[in-house]
Amino acid sequence: MAPWLTVIGIGEDGYSGLGKQARRALLAATRVIGSPRQLALLPHCISALKQEWPSPFSLAPVLALRGEPVCVLASGDPMFYGVGASLARQVPAEEMQVLSMPSSCSLAAACLGWPLQDVQVVSLVARPLAALNAHLHSGLRLLVLSNDGGSPAAIAALLCGRGFGPSRLHVLEHLGGPDQRQLTGSAEDWPHTQVAALNLVAIECQATSDAPRLPRVAGLPDSAFRHDGQLTKRDVRAITLARLAPQPGELLWDVGAGCGSIGIEWMRAHPACRALAIEADEGRQGFIEHNRDALGVPGLHLVRGKAPQALADLERPDAIFIGGGVTREGVLPLCWERLRPGGRLVANAVTLQSELALAHFREQHGGELTRIHVAQAQPLGAFDTWRQALPITLLDVVKPFDA
Repeated sequence: MAPWLTVIGIGEDGYSGLGKQARRALLAATRVIGSPRQLALLPHCISALKQEWPSPFSLAPVLALRGEPVCVLASGDPMFYGVGASLARQVPAEEMQVLSMPSSCSLAAACLGWPLQDVQVVSLVARPLAALNAHLHSGLRLLVLSNDGGSPAAIAALLCGRGFGPSRLHVLEHLGGPDQRQLTGSAEDWPHTQVAALNLVAIECQATSDAPRLPRVAGLPDSAFRHDGQLTKRDVRAITLARLAPQPGELLWDVGAGCGSIGIEWMRAHPACRALAIEADEGRQGFIEHNRDALGVPGLHLVRGKAPQALADLERPDAIFIGGGVTREGVLPLCWERLRPGGRLVANAVTLQSELALAHFREQHGGELTRIHVAQAQPLGAFDTWRQALPITLLDVVKPFDA
């Protein structure tokens, strides 16, 4: 089937900036779909019916016209955080052609003189502001796709709250058009509460001397989490995450999540990692909600309930961590049953009863048991001595593909 759908990237310079192929597609289309701002850029010679996207947003109006010559307008590069990427998941490649313009990030990099390959891009378009927290590292340059005209002020406030007040902000409005404008200043002195709705924020991250260091690698400081003591401690957490071995796109069940530390660090390992935190205690549910935003993974999904009952209808995971409830009847068998073939199950035990449960499970399904001892130097009068934390027994097992 010949392409019936043409997705056209249109810049701030409007119709005059389009190439011949894009113009021909618009002249031949029976329907053009886009935002009010994009549709207003078209000249009167385009006779196609002009249709705005529905609210709430849906691709249904486009998909319902399959077979007709339809054009969809997008900003810049439609395949870069754009509607083209969404359409490509539902329309076969041979039925769609995409005609791109420079993306806003390409234009911003050119304007600022920043090598684009060295810059981290973050989208806040219809996404929580808290997602920015995972990307804040001193010395890093960020290009942030804003959600609206209030985004730069909200970003400046978030930076100040995280100890990145000295960071330099460059707000670029209407990139590539006649109204292009740049506003520059530090986050701690940012004066603009509202700017043009179409803007991009470039950030030169600079932390204060006392800002916490929150690296991507597993083993964040315990102080990074809000908790009531039910926390997998830093060193054990790092070992546990190494055994869970997060891979892009994989889903983790964090069973008996406590403050959510394992699921949060799993998701921080890669932007495509996903996690479900299963927790029955209301107070700890609040900790999880706070921690996931503060550490930049607002997409972590909280399941309010107790295992095993809360697990029955969840999406099958690629990995499971059990930090609590190992001895609870049905938890281990159900987790093993629901785990995808080739998936990893890691469980931690502190009590004799939970150790016995893990040992019995190992007899049935194999795996490796590891005893972890961690001690810290602490004062003893005028001297120091080692204070031993409770030893942890860790079970690490991979589910066979033929299981």
